[in-house]
Amino acid sequence: MKPAALLFVLLVFFARLSGQNTIGLPEIRNYGKQAYRAGTQSWQIRQDSLGLLYFANNEGLLTYDGAYWNTYPLPNKTIVRAVEVGRNGRIYVGGQDELGYFAPGPNGQLAYHSLKEFIPAADRAFADVWNIVTYGNSLFFRTSDKIFQFTGEKVTVSHSADWRFMAECNGQLLVQEAPRGLLRFRNGLWEPLLPGATYPKDFLCTGLLPFGRDSMLMTTFRHGTFLIAGGRLQPFETPDLKKIAGLLIYTATVADPQHYLLATTLEGCYIVDHQGRITQNFSRREGLQNNNILSVFFDRERNLWLGLDNGIDYITYDSPVRHIYPSLQNEGSGYTSMLFGGKLYIGTSNGLYGVSLDDTRDFSYARGTFEPIPGAQGQVWNLSEVNGRLLMGHHEGAFEVRGDAVRKLAGNTGYWAFFPYSNVLPSELVVAGTYNGIRLFGFDGGSFGVRDQAAPFESARFISIDNNDRTIWVAHPYKGIYRVRFDAALRPQLRRYASGDGLLSVNNNYIFKVRNRIIATTENGVFEYDPAHDRFIPSAYFSGLLNQPNIHLMKEDGEGNIWFVRDKKVGVLLAGDKPQVLYLPELTEKLVNGFEFICPIDPQNVLIGAERGFVHINFRKYLQRRHRLEVLLRSMRSSGSSDTLLYGGFGALPAHLQVANGSNTVRFEFASTSYGDLDNIEYSCRLRGLDKSWPEWSKRIEKEYQHLPAGTYTFEVKARNSLGQESAVQAYTFTVLPPWYLSWWAYAFYALLCGAALFGLVRYQRRKFRLQQERHEEEQRRLQYLHQLELEKNEKEIIRLQNEKLEAEIVHKNSQLASSAMHLVQKGEMLGRLKDELARIRKKIDNEAATEDFKKVIRILHEEEKVNEEWDNFSHHFDKVHGNFLSALKARFPALTPNELKLSAYLRMNLSSKEVAQLMNISVRGVEISRYRLRKKLQLPTETNLFEFLISIQPLDGPAPSSN
Repeated sequence: MKPAALLFVLLVFFARLSGQNTIGLPEIRNYGKQAYRAGTQSWQIRQDSLGLLYFANNEGLLTYDGAYWNTYPLPNKTIVRAVEVGRNGRIYVGGQDELGYFAPGPNGQLAYHSLKEFIPAADRAFADVWNIVTYGNSLFFRTSDKIFQFTGEKVTVSHSADWRFMAECNGQLLVQEAPRGLLRFRNGLWEPLLPGATYPKDFLCTGLLPFGRDSMLMTTFRHGTFLIAGGRLQPFETPDLKKIAGLLIYTATVADPQHYLLATTLEGCYIVDHQGRITQNFSRREGLQNNNILSVFFDRERNLWLGLDNGIDYITYDSPVRHIYPSLQNEGSGYTSMLFGGKLYIGTSNGLYGVSLDDTRDFSYARGTFEPIPGAQGQVWNLSEVNGRLLMGHHEGAFEVRGDAVRKLAGNTGYWAFFPYSNVLPSELVVAGTYNGIRLFGFDGGSFGVRDQAAPFESARFISIDNNDRTIWVAHPYKGIYRVRFDAALRPQLRRYASGDGLLSVNNNYIFKVRNRIIATTENGVFEYDPAHDRFIPSAYFSGLLNQPNIHLMKEDGEGNIWFVRDKKVGVLLAGDKPQVLYLPELTEKLVNGFEFICPIDPQNVLIGAERGFVHINFRKYLQRRHRLEVLLRSMRSSGSSDTLLYGGFGALPAHLQVANGSNTVRFEFASTSYGDLDNIEYSCRLRGLDKSWPEWSKRIEKEYQHLPAGTYTFEVKARNSLGQESAVQAYTFTVLPPWYLSWWAYAFYALLCGAALFGLVRYQRRKFRLQQERHEEEQRRLQYLHQLELEKNEKEIIRLQNEKLEAEIVHKNSQLASSAMHLVQKGEMLGRLKDELARIRKKIDNEAATEDFKKVIRILHEEEKVNEEWDNFSHHFDKVHGNFLSALKARFPALTPNELKLSAYLRMNLSSKEVAQLMNISVRGVEISRYRLRKKLQLPTETNLFEFLISIQPLDGPAPSSN
């Protein structure tokens, strides 16, 4: 077969397979290698209790939290082919010649822990670990020739030449071993699951899924699907499953209780029901990056993750928002749609398409293929049901749609829309908005015909009919609002309303009929027509509900909800006792700007025109969607003088971190694991201790606080989804330490320094005061000295006179002392001579009686010499004149005898030795001996003059006598 013919056959074949798809497709996101920055292939996918995703990737363990991708390689840098989240929260992985687990370290960053050391030494060499299964209290790691069973720290090894597959199904741990087939683990042994069963030759089991309570569905790589029930193995074949079997089923999983997902290596993945019918195919045509799928996983919100041969894809499998692409190329913008005659018609920029619907209530799940309607190629503006007929407004004219064909009603201009002119159906007149104004069509009960009557004025794209008084309202976005009425002769009557008629503006004017009111929306708000005053006034009904500027579209559904478009956002004013506005962020900026279209068929089917095709919303399901919304703190870093990872995002938050002041710029990263709502999640965060209130919601997933001052802070973050549901607040408290110069020991140093400074200041002040006092005292002394000099000058004369007087007195007293001394000397001499004379006379007298009398007189004289009554008088006057000299001398030298004191007094008077001898009644020799003894008692060296020493002795009281 020629290549071109083969390509055509393949295209037809795949087109038939794709023809089984539902008409609505969930959103598909593509994550290329450049996005997650890891290896091209991902072999297994798991999710933990917090919602974090883990991928067994060629370059290691790949994690995703809805915002950040991170890769954790194995120590030997080999491919990770298996991953499993253990019941203890550990992330078990298996690579080439390596197995172990990742667990959070002290700072919350994942760290790898190898388990090879627990394996017997003889079995530590192995190839790839292909599966990890938690079963009972054990973990099972499958390689090609070994299965390791870890129970605590005990390891049991099961050997085989070829372990091909392992999984848990219906409460049983099952493996495929070549050539024995399927085995189950029971009582520590592997035993055949189906004794005596005949398996396909060289088959490779790729999936074992529950098919009822006691049955299983087995998928194989090349041999299709089988049912295991009642201990028997039998093929499960349908026309659709036979087609899939040739596409190499690589893995499979349960999609929901009614459907399975079969992933292939050639044509993406298929959703099949229990009857083996294909209900959906996801491949490159639907938006996958490639068709070779290695791993599949449904997260806890029923979103589908695909690990591809090159990349990772994400499908919002259970989302109430789905896309409808009528053309295979997914081209063409959506402008209009209509459910008519059991068929869904869709008008796009490429033409009109139709598809027959089954009885599926949510017809985005209806299976079928849109077919282009012949003759309706080109721009389709509108589909309207009038008088039980389907009319199409087209760029080339007005058409009636009949099944799979169209009939042209009028041409020469483009037609925007059609409306019955009467509220009694069928209406004989039909109002058509054209590029050039209003045209009328007549209806005779069988067909439509163009009437000659028209109202040509401006393009009439926005039309509302007040059927009660047969008034046609036309809005021109930049010229105002027109009122058109036809009289009995069908002549048009026009009236233009602009800024002078209550609208306040002629820009962005649109007209709608809502709640049986004629509503005009402008750039200044929402207005309502007041027929009593023939003008537009601000709408009292919408003033507290939806009084917002620049509303481009308002559409009321059967439930009383009002759909609207404003600033490229789609919102709904929900009816009820307490109306509220709900925005649908999934549709923001996805509509055709200026040609917005919303068709609420029923609560389960709302069609919205988009830039590519249509968006289908199951609004009832959308409102009921209540997934667990969480926000996670993913990292905390400090930077400044050094960069430090404080928390890596895994495990419990560390207890009250302390941040160095030199690294007081703190950055937080956070995320939400609500993957189905990622584009609509908003965050609000604050730092208690710095922020006083919650800021506005935003889509930022990081927050940085620069140069935080020292103190204790609490970071708080919360998330909000499109329904306004808020997560619990994630809070974390930390402390920014003060700089070294504000630490406690610095304060202690400062206290000591302040104490020392205070002490020094006090000392300085004291010294200053002392110096001041000394200067003052010096000054006072100087003044006193000057004063004293003055006094002395004044008193000097008095002192001189007193000194002269004292000197005179001293001279007089010295004269008296000298006279007294001389008197004593003379008295002594006289007594001596008298005694000598009496002694001589006694010797001459022989009379014994006279001799006795002489002896008696001599004794009296001798006693007179001894008594010396004049001494006391002499000493008194001597001390008075010489400043208590004798008392001072006695005080300093208490060992002196009275004679020695007398000798000292006489010597101080500078008497000669002879005079002293006469006064003391001793010889001159005796005086010399007494002088010698006195010097010894006074301890005077030989070179010291005795007289000078006695003169130098200061008195005890009173001034010393003058030297004069």
